[in-house]
Amino acid sequence: MSFQHLIKKDVVQPSRLFPVKVEWFSNLIESIQQKLWQYSQYRSILQDLGKGRSVQDYSLDSSSQLLLFKYRVVVPNNSTIQLIILPKRHDSPLAGHPVQEKTLKPVKQDFHWSGMTQSIKDYVSSCQQCSSNKNIHHKKLGLLKPLLITSRPLICLFMDSIAQLPLSNSFD
Repeated sequence: MSFQHLIKKDVVQPSRLFPVKVEWFSNLIESIQQKLWQYSQYRSILQDLGKGRSVQDYSLDSSSQLLLFKYRVVVPNNSTIQLIILPKRHDSPLAGHPVQEKTLKPVKQDFHWSGMTQSIKDYVSSCQQCSSNKNIHHKKLGLLKPLLITSRPLICLFMDSIAQLPLSNSFD
């Protein structure tokens, strides 16, 4: 049985596809290339790789000249560069404001920087849209009950008590 009649002839084959250069990504590449040389740890690795020496887990991308760590782009510890990457992987309509773990996964697939988990955690926890859209995971608060109206003052006293407050210099 042949399935050749089901295959469309006008389908673009993967060999004919080419990468589309996105402006923010080309700006990101330029920023990373400039900033990496400012860090001594990366400068020495870049110099060694440029001389043809091998450095464990590091390589140099031949087309973009970006430093790679285990085939992921090395990003210097620079918050401005990280703040270019994180909104594209968290805030964009395609990303959909995922939680910390789901933001970390695609970023970790393509990029590497020290303290990545913490910086993503900080970024996601400070996201205004995420905090406003967050589901409430506690019981609904009780209904407020009206105060009784008395005929004379001080007939009825009420006290609000909050449990588990710290002691405050013997003024409890």
